[in-house]
Amino acid sequence: MKAFQIQEFGQDGLRMAEVPAPEPGYGEVLVDLKAASLNYRDLLMVEGLYDGRMPLPLIPLSDGAGVVSKLGEGVTGLKVGDRVAGAFFQSWICGRYSHEKARGALGGPLPGTLAEQMVLRAEAAVPIPEHLTFEEAATLPCAGVTAWNALFAKDPLQPGESVLVQGTGGVSIFALQFAVAAGASVVVTSSSDEKLARAISLGAASGVNYRLHPHWGKDVRNLTGGGVDRVIEVGGAETLAQSLDAVRFGGRVEVIGVLSGVKAEVPTTMILHKAIEMRGIYVGSVEMFAAMNRAISTNNIQPVIGEVFGFEEAPKALRLLESAAHFGKIVIRVA
Repeated sequence: MKAFQIQEFGQDGLRMAEVPAPEPGYGEVLVDLKAASLNYRDLLMVEGLYDGRMPLPLIPLSDGAGVVSKLGEGVTGLKVGDRVAGAFFQSWICGRYSHEKARGALGGPLPGTLAEQMVLRAEAAVPIPEHLTFEEAATLPCAGVTAWNALFAKDPLQPGESVLVQGTGGVSIFALQFAVAAGASVVVTSSSDEKLARAISLGAASGVNYRLHPHWGKDVRNLTGGGVDRVIEVGGAETLAQSLDAVRFGGRVEVIGVLSGVKAEVPTTMILHKAIEMRGIYVGSVEMFAAMNRAISTNNIQPVIGEVFGFEEAPKALRLLESAAHFGKIVIRVA
Protein backbone atom coordinates (compact mmCIF):
# COMPACT_ATOMS: atom_id res chain seq x y z
CA MET A 1 0.00 0.00 0.00
CA LYS A 2 1.00 3.64 -0.38
CA ALA A 3 1.89 5.61 2.74
CA PHE A 4 3.83 8.68 3.69
CA GLN A 5 6.64 8.08 6.15
CA ILE A 6 8.83 10.34 8.24
CA GLN A 7 12.08 8.79 7.07
CA GLU A 8 14.18 11.49 8.70
CA PHE A 9 13.14 14.52 10.72
CA GLY A 10 12.37 17.67 8.77
CA GLN A 11 9.76 18.31 6.10
CA ASP A 12 12.10 17.09 3.36
CA GLY A 13 12.19 13.76 5.18
CA LEU A 14 8.44 13.17 4.69
CA ARG A 15 8.29 10.83 1.69
CA MET A 16 5.78 8.57 0.00
CA ALA A 17 6.66 4.88 0.05
CA GLU A 18 5.28 1.43 -0.72
CA VAL A 19 4.89 -0.45 2.56
CA PRO A 20 3.34 -3.83 3.47
CA ALA A 21 -0.40 -3.68 4.09
CA PRO A 22 -1.18 -4.25 7.78
CA GLU A 23 -3.22 -7.20 9.07
CA PRO A 24 -5.64 -6.95 12.00
CA GLY A 25 -4.87 -9.08 15.02
CA TYR A 26 -7.15 -10.22 17.81
CA GLY A 27 -9.63 -7.48 18.74
CA GLU A 28 -8.54 -5.27 15.84
CA VAL A 29 -10.02 -4.09 12.54
CA LEU A 30 -8.48 -3.10 9.22
CA VAL A 31 -9.69 0.26 7.91
CA ASP A 32 -9.46 1.51 4.34
CA LEU A 33 -8.77 5.18 4.93
CA LYS A 34 -10.65 7.78 2.90
CA ALA A 35 -9.43 11.03 4.47
CA ALA A 36 -7.01 12.34 7.07
CA SER A 37 -6.62 15.72 8.74
CA LEU A 38 -3.73 17.72 10.15
CA ASN A 39 -3.02 18.93 13.67
CA TYR A 40 -0.18 21.11 14.95
CA ARG A 41 1.21 18.01 16.68
CA ASP A 42 1.80 16.48 13.24
CA LEU A 43 4.02 19.38 12.20
CA LEU A 44 6.03 19.05 15.41
CA MET A 45 6.33 15.30 14.86
CA VAL A 46 7.60 15.70 11.29
CA GLU A 47 10.12 18.34 12.38
CA GLY A 48 11.40 16.16 15.24
CA LEU A 49 10.31 18.77 17.79
CA TYR A 50 7.65 16.63 19.45
CA ASP A 51 9.93 13.70 20.28
CA GLY A 52 13.32 13.68 18.63
CA ARG A 53 13.87 10.10 19.81
CA MET A 54 10.78 8.72 18.06
CA PRO A 55 11.78 5.59 16.09
CA LEU A 56 11.74 6.10 12.33
CA PRO A 57 10.36 5.48 9.77
CA LEU A 58 6.93 6.49 11.07
CA ILE A 59 3.62 6.98 9.26
CA PRO A 60 2.45 10.37 10.62
CA LEU A 61 -0.93 11.97 11.36
CA SER A 62 -3.35 10.87 14.03
CA ASP A 63 -6.73 11.80 12.51
CA GLY A 64 -8.50 9.88 9.81
CA ALA A 65 -11.77 8.24 8.74
CA GLY A 66 -12.59 5.33 6.51
CA VAL A 67 -14.39 2.02 6.09
CA VAL A 68 -13.85 -1.21 8.01
CA SER A 69 -12.63 -3.75 5.45
CA LYS A 70 -11.57 -6.71 7.61
CA LEU A 71 -12.24 -7.96 11.14
CA GLY A 72 -9.69 -9.63 13.37
CA GLU A 73 -10.67 -12.51 15.62
CA GLY A 74 -12.81 -11.69 18.62
CA VAL A 75 -14.26 -8.46 17.21
CA THR A 76 -17.87 -7.68 18.12
CA GLY A 77 -19.93 -4.54 17.62
CA LEU A 78 -18.42 -3.69 14.23
CA LYS A 79 -18.87 -5.15 10.76
CA VAL A 80 -17.23 -4.84 7.37
CA GLY A 81 -18.51 -1.66 5.69
CA ASP A 82 -18.91 0.39 8.88
CA ARG A 83 -17.74 4.01 8.64
CA VAL A 84 -15.35 4.79 11.49
CA ALA A 85 -12.67 7.14 12.75
CA GLY A 86 -9.82 6.07 14.98
CA ALA A 87 -9.56 7.48 18.49
CA PHE A 88 -6.30 9.38 19.05
CA PHE A 89 -5.49 7.35 22.16
CA GLN A 90 -6.15 3.73 21.25
CA SER A 91 -5.84 2.70 24.90
CA TRP A 92 -7.96 5.42 26.56
CA ILE A 93 -11.43 3.97 26.34
CA CYS A 94 -12.97 5.62 29.41
CA GLY A 95 -12.15 6.80 32.91
CA ARG A 96 -9.25 8.94 34.02
CA TYR A 97 -6.25 9.70 31.86
CA SER A 98 -3.09 7.84 32.91
CA HIS A 99 0.48 7.19 31.87
CA GLU A 100 -0.48 3.79 30.50
CA LYS A 101 -3.31 5.24 28.40
CA ALA A 102 -1.01 7.95 27.01
CA ARG A 103 1.30 5.43 25.37
CA GLY A 104 -1.08 4.36 22.59
CA ALA A 105 -1.33 7.50 20.40
CA LEU A 106 -1.78 7.31 16.64
CA GLY A 107 0.80 9.09 14.51
CA GLY A 108 3.53 8.45 17.07
CA PRO A 109 4.37 6.08 18.55
CA LEU A 110 1.65 4.05 16.72
CA PRO A 111 1.46 4.20 12.91
CA GLY A 112 -0.73 7.08 11.76
CA THR A 113 -3.37 7.87 9.17
CA LEU A 114 -1.36 9.18 6.21
CA ALA A 115 -1.71 5.80 4.50
CA GLU A 116 -4.19 3.85 2.42
CA GLN A 117 -4.94 1.41 5.25
CA MET A 118 -4.41 1.13 8.98
CA VAL A 119 -5.21 -1.20 11.88
CA LEU A 120 -7.23 0.04 14.85
CA ARG A 121 -8.35 -1.52 18.09
CA ALA A 122 -12.00 -2.37 17.52
CA GLU A 123 -13.10 -0.63 20.73
CA ALA A 124 -11.23 2.50 19.62
CA ALA A 125 -12.71 2.59 16.10
CA VAL A 126 -15.57 5.02 16.61
CA PRO A 127 -18.62 5.07 14.27
CA ILE A 128 -18.96 8.48 12.65
CA PRO A 129 -22.14 10.60 12.35
CA GLU A 130 -24.20 9.60 9.33
CA HIS A 131 -24.54 13.13 7.94
CA LEU A 132 -20.78 13.73 7.73
CA THR A 133 -18.54 13.05 4.75
CA PHE A 134 -15.27 11.19 5.31
CA GLU A 135 -13.42 14.48 4.96
CA GLU A 136 -15.54 16.05 7.69
CA ALA A 137 -15.32 12.99 9.95
CA ALA A 138 -11.52 12.96 9.62
CA THR A 139 -11.40 16.28 11.51
CA LEU A 140 -12.97 14.88 14.67
CA PRO A 141 -10.49 12.67 16.60
CA CYS A 142 -8.11 15.34 17.95
CA ALA A 143 -9.53 18.83 17.44
CA GLY A 144 -13.14 17.87 18.02
CA VAL A 145 -12.57 15.65 21.04
CA THR A 146 -10.16 18.16 22.59
CA ALA A 147 -12.76 20.93 22.35
CA TRP A 148 -15.45 18.62 23.70
CA ASN A 149 -13.27 17.58 26.65
CA ALA A 150 -12.54 21.22 27.49
CA LEU A 151 -16.19 22.25 27.45
CA PHE A 152 -18.16 19.26 28.68
CA ALA A 153 -16.08 16.47 30.26
CA LYS A 154 -15.78 18.24 33.62
CA ASP A 155 -18.28 20.81 34.93
CA PRO A 156 -20.12 20.98 31.59
CA LEU A 157 -20.64 24.37 29.98
CA GLN A 158 -24.10 25.78 30.72
CA PRO A 159 -26.47 27.87 28.58
CA GLY A 160 -25.82 31.57 29.11
CA GLU A 161 -22.16 31.12 30.06
CA SER A 162 -19.35 32.69 28.05
CA VAL A 163 -16.31 31.21 26.33
CA LEU A 164 -13.17 32.72 24.83
CA VAL A 165 -11.55 30.85 21.94
CA GLN A 166 -8.13 31.81 20.61
CA GLY A 167 -7.69 31.96 16.87
CA THR A 168 -9.57 30.08 14.19
CA GLY A 169 -7.77 26.74 13.99
CA GLY A 170 -9.38 23.36 14.41
CA VAL A 171 -9.81 23.18 18.20
CA SER A 172 -11.01 26.78 18.46
CA ILE A 173 -13.60 26.48 15.70
CA PHE A 174 -14.96 23.23 17.15
CA ALA A 175 -15.16 24.90 20.57
CA LEU A 176 -17.02 27.81 18.97
CA GLN A 177 -19.53 25.49 17.31
CA PHE A 178 -20.07 23.34 20.41
CA ALA A 179 -20.44 26.35 22.71
CA VAL A 180 -22.96 28.05 20.42
CA ALA A 181 -24.96 24.82 20.18
CA ALA A 182 -25.00 24.67 23.99
CA GLY A 183 -26.41 28.20 24.25
CA ALA A 184 -23.20 29.92 25.34
CA SER A 185 -21.79 33.27 24.19
CA VAL A 186 -18.40 33.12 22.42
CA VAL A 187 -15.63 35.69 22.02
CA VAL A 188 -12.94 34.99 19.41
CA THR A 189 -9.44 36.42 19.09
CA SER A 190 -7.53 36.55 15.80
CA SER A 191 -4.92 38.62 13.98
CA SER A 192 -7.27 38.87 10.99
CA ASP A 193 -10.46 40.92 10.82
CA GLU A 194 -11.57 38.71 7.93
CA LYS A 195 -11.25 35.59 10.08
CA LEU A 196 -13.09 37.32 12.92
CA ALA A 197 -15.95 38.08 10.55
CA ARG A 198 -16.10 34.43 9.49
CA ALA A 199 -16.15 33.34 13.14
CA ILE A 200 -19.02 35.72 13.86
CA SER A 201 -20.89 34.23 10.90
CA LEU A 202 -20.57 30.85 12.68
CA GLY A 203 -22.24 32.26 15.78
CA ALA A 204 -19.56 34.06 17.77
CA ALA A 205 -20.92 37.07 19.66
CA SER A 206 -17.84 39.25 19.19
CA GLY A 207 -14.16 39.24 18.27
CA VAL A 208 -10.91 40.99 19.20
CA ASN A 209 -7.97 41.51 16.85
CA TYR A 210 -4.98 40.78 19.07
CA ARG A 211 -2.54 42.54 16.75
CA LEU A 212 -4.48 45.78 17.12
CA HIS A 213 -5.20 45.10 20.81
CA PRO A 214 -2.14 43.37 22.32
CA HIS A 215 -3.65 43.59 25.82
CA TRP A 216 -6.76 41.79 24.63
CA GLY A 217 -7.52 40.30 28.03
CA LYS A 218 -8.82 43.67 29.18
CA ASP A 219 -10.86 44.05 25.98
CA VAL A 220 -12.49 40.67 26.59
CA ARG A 221 -13.34 41.65 30.18
CA ASN A 222 -14.95 44.84 28.92
CA LEU A 223 -16.94 42.98 26.26
CA THR A 224 -18.26 40.44 28.76
CA GLY A 225 -18.81 42.59 31.82
CA GLY A 226 -16.08 41.12 33.99
CA GLY A 227 -14.56 38.24 32.05
CA VAL A 228 -15.51 34.96 30.41
CA ASP A 229 -16.45 31.81 32.29
CA ARG A 230 -14.02 29.66 30.33
CA VAL A 231 -10.96 30.17 28.11
CA ILE A 232 -9.87 27.68 25.46
CA GLU A 233 -6.13 28.34 25.77
CA VAL A 234 -4.34 27.08 22.66
CA GLY A 235 -1.64 29.72 22.32
CA GLY A 236 0.75 28.77 25.08
CA ALA A 237 3.59 30.94 26.31
CA GLU A 238 2.59 34.26 24.72
CA THR A 239 -1.14 34.09 25.45
CA LEU A 240 -1.46 32.60 28.91
CA ALA A 241 -1.13 35.89 30.82
CA GLN A 242 -3.82 37.52 28.69
CA SER A 243 -6.08 34.49 29.15
CA LEU A 244 -5.77 34.83 32.92
CA ASP A 245 -6.68 38.50 32.56
CA ALA A 246 -9.67 37.69 30.34
CA VAL A 247 -11.29 35.07 32.60
CA ARG A 248 -13.72 36.05 35.35
CA PHE A 249 -13.16 35.54 39.06
CA GLY A 250 -13.65 31.83 39.73
CA GLY A 251 -13.45 31.02 36.00
CA ARG A 252 -11.59 28.28 34.19
CA VAL A 253 -8.67 28.20 31.78
CA GLU A 254 -8.48 25.00 29.74
CA VAL A 255 -4.81 24.68 28.75
CA ILE A 256 -4.51 22.91 25.41
CA GLY A 257 -1.86 24.22 23.02
CA VAL A 258 1.69 25.48 22.70
CA LEU A 259 1.44 27.39 19.42
CA SER A 260 3.54 30.30 20.72
CA GLY A 261 5.96 28.33 22.90
CA VAL A 262 6.14 25.95 25.83
CA LYS A 263 7.60 28.13 28.59
CA ALA A 264 6.09 31.28 30.06
CA GLU A 265 6.22 33.53 33.09
CA VAL A 266 2.99 32.76 34.90
CA PRO A 267 1.35 35.53 36.98
CA THR A 268 0.57 33.22 39.89
CA THR A 269 -0.84 36.03 42.04
CA MET A 270 -3.58 36.55 39.45
CA ILE A 271 -4.48 32.85 39.61
CA LEU A 272 -4.72 33.06 43.39
CA HIS A 273 -6.48 36.42 43.59
CA LYS A 274 -9.12 35.49 41.01
CA ALA A 275 -9.38 31.86 42.20
CA ILE A 276 -8.89 30.66 38.63
CA GLU A 277 -9.06 26.94 37.91
CA MET A 278 -6.60 25.69 35.30
CA ARG A 279 -6.82 22.25 33.68
CA GLY A 280 -4.56 20.57 31.16
CA ILE A 281 -6.37 18.97 28.22
CA TYR A 282 -4.78 16.26 26.07
CA VAL A 283 -7.45 15.17 23.58
CA GLY A 284 -9.82 12.71 25.32
CA SER A 285 -11.21 9.21 25.60
CA VAL A 286 -13.25 6.99 23.28
CA GLU A 287 -16.19 7.59 25.61
CA MET A 288 -15.87 11.36 25.06
CA PHE A 289 -15.57 10.80 21.31
CA ALA A 290 -18.85 8.87 21.24
CA ALA A 291 -20.63 11.50 23.36
CA MET A 292 -19.38 14.26 21.07
CA ASN A 293 -20.62 12.39 17.99
CA ARG A 294 -24.09 12.13 19.51
CA ALA A 295 -24.12 15.89 20.02
CA ILE A 296 -22.85 16.50 16.49
CA SER A 297 -25.63 14.32 15.09
CA THR A 298 -28.35 15.84 17.26
CA ASN A 299 -27.34 19.42 16.39
CA ASN A 300 -26.43 18.66 12.76
CA ILE A 301 -23.02 20.28 13.23
CA GLN A 302 -20.80 20.46 10.14
CA PRO A 303 -17.04 20.62 10.80
CA VAL A 304 -15.36 23.59 9.15
CA ILE A 305 -12.77 22.60 6.55
CA GLY A 306 -10.39 25.24 5.27
CA GLU A 307 -8.83 23.31 2.39
CA VAL A 308 -8.70 19.75 1.01
CA PHE A 309 -5.55 18.33 -0.62
CA GLY A 310 -4.90 15.21 -2.65
CA PHE A 311 -2.90 12.39 -1.08
CA GLU A 312 0.27 13.20 -3.00
CA GLU A 313 -0.03 16.84 -1.85
CA ALA A 314 0.51 16.01 1.83
CA PRO A 315 3.76 18.03 2.05
CA LYS A 316 1.95 21.06 0.62
CA ALA A 317 -0.82 20.64 3.21
CA LEU A 318 1.80 20.59 5.95
CA ARG A 319 3.27 23.86 4.70
CA LEU A 320 -0.17 25.48 4.85
CA LEU A 321 -0.53 24.31 8.45
CA GLU A 322 2.87 25.81 9.24
CA SER A 323 1.82 29.16 7.73
CA ALA A 324 -1.25 29.41 10.02
CA ALA A 325 -3.14 30.96 7.11
CA HIS A 326 -5.95 28.40 7.26
CA PHE A 327 -9.41 28.70 8.84
CA GLY A 328 -10.73 25.51 10.45
CA LYS A 329 -9.21 22.16 9.50
CA ILE A 330 -6.84 21.07 6.74
CA VAL A 331 -7.81 17.73 5.19
CA ILE A 332 -6.01 15.26 2.94
CA ARG A 333 -8.17 13.04 0.73
CA VAL A 334 -6.55 9.58 0.89
CA ALA A 335 -8.72 7.62 -1.54
